[in-house]
Amino acid sequence: MTCTAILPLAIRPAHDGDGDGIADLIARAWGEYPGTVFDREAELPELNAPATHFAALGGALWVLGARDGVVRGSVGIAPDETGEVGLWELHKMYLDPGLRGSGWAARLLARAETHVAAAGGRAIGLWTDTRFQAAHRFYQKSGYRRLPGERVLQDLSASHEYAFRKDLAGACR
Repeated sequence: MTCTAILPLAIRPAHDGDGDGIADLIARAWGEYPGTVFDREAELPELNAPATHFAALGGALWVLGARDGVVRGSVGIAPDETGEVGLWELHKMYLDPGLRGSGWAARLLARAETHVAAAGGRAIGLWTDTRFQAAHRFYQKSGYRRLPGERVLQDLSASHEYAFRKDLAGACR
């Protein structure tokens, strides 16, 4: 019998050296869905320096990892590009399949929401592929509401995405 040591996990700020680990995490997640194409250089060049990228946007990025250095989760947040005051956008929310249902996704999401609230944000929006139904359930369980309609991306996966949004408690509306 082979035993695998379970390393303690922690959420920490990402650094630029986490790009390969985040890319690996995303590639594995997308690989679960037929028709999704992962091409880091063509569609995710920000992973070459992810912490720098999010800092330049005025946001932040965190990873879930252990002493072994493997990235097992990620979440990023940045002010929304539409210009709506107080609206932030969630990015790069991924969790290792073996950790789903463990509470780590909720902890990652809470980290991003806490950051937004501390920065004076009033709401968080996100876009997620229509194929990612488990993610939709997670976001709805976490207080996000799906908005009407969808957008179609001109990406390699021909993605269709749903929008979700959560107004933060205590925020002025």
